[in-house]
Amino acid sequence: MDFLEIVYLIGTIMAIFAIIIVITRIFGLRTFAKMSSFDFASTIAVGSVLASICLNKDQSILKGAITLFAIIAFQTLFSLLVRKMDWFKKLFTNDPQLLMIDGKILYDNLKRCNVGEGDLIAKLREANVHDYNEVRAAVLESTGDVSILHNKDNKQLHQDLLSGVDMSHQHLHQ
Repeated sequence: MDFLEIVYLIGTIMAIFAIIIVITRIFGLRTFAKMSSFDFASTIAVGSVLASICLNKDQSILKGAITLFAIIAFQTLFSLLVRKMDWFKKLFTNDPQLLMIDGKILYDNLKRCNVGEGDLIAKLREANVHDYNEVRAAVLESTGDVSILHNKDNKQLHQDLLSGVDMSHQHLHQ
């Protein structure tokens, strides 16, 4: 690799990063926030385009910019359709899943969601839970995060906090 190739590579990286920043500013921070499976696929596609442009001299920066813009625009359209059309949301997104309710671990749900009991316990520690009985609910969110809703005063959860959570599988079997 000679000096001009190095300069070209650094210039390409700087140009693509500038383009990504502009596109992110246009379409919003959600572009690279906690990700759904579709967001993850979009991010992988962005990374692939970035790598192709940087490593392949035959790819133009303009072609890369158009491709990045199209990926992010499609992601934005997809997000809009998910928010506006219930049938589209049901078809392409996962409902949050209940992993614990009122201090009881829902082992069947852990298995169905491919979450290990140790992973759940780590999230309980992270949320500063001292006893299972403090946990009102543990929810595997559609982004893959686990939300722990807990208190020491044995207060009941407001029903809106479990809005959209799949409550159909509440078996306590091990």
